Amino acid sequence: MKSSIEKTLSSFKFHLALIVVGLGLDQLTKKWAEGHLSPSFEAPHGEIVHVIGDLFRFQLAYNPGAAFSSRPQDIVPFLSPTLFFLILSLIAVAVLAWFYRSVKKSDWLSRIGISMIVCGALGNFIDRMRIGKVVDFIDCDFPDFIMQRWPTFNVADCFVTVGVSIVLLAPFVYKLLKKSHKTEIAKNDAKNNCK
Repeated sequence: MKSSIEKTLSSFKFHLALIVVGLGLDQLTKKWAEGHLSPSFEAPHGEIVHVIGDLFRFQLAYNPGAAFSSRPQDIVPFLSPTLFFLILSLIAVAVLAWFYRSVKKSDWLSRIGISMIVCGALGNFIDRMRIGKVVDFIDCDFPDFIMQRWPTFNVADCFVTVGVSIVLLAPFVYKLLKKSHKTEIAKNDAKNNCK
């Protein structure tokens, strides 16, 4: 029998609310970044807010390309970037909607992950339609043996990354929960047999 938490986590209304709240958070943080980190007379190269020194900071950057600044013009030179991203986003959301519907309702973890991916895709799509590029502002450093700095990203990118991770890890999580549940039942049966 499902608990009330499981019912909530597996409901379409919860997933839709997650998308709406995530989109709001993404767009609000991007507006904040554009308002506070843009170049000005005092800071001609833009403001940098150091959260944890140079390890984690906020610095405004615009990405006119796709993931990691790749350029769609190199793939399909006959399409404008705006049209390319419009078509790509529509296809991605359609595929994700199909994937969402094909996942069992009881697999609420995967459905949450898919909802997060949709949220991130829509957040960056809104930027591309609004200004022709994506607003990025989260800047992290990694040890120099990996790369100088990780590409700047945003809240929508976080939603996509966490969503993909959840979808990939969900089968393992369910397997562990099922194993844990069986162990608990076996312990309870053993206790009852000893009485």
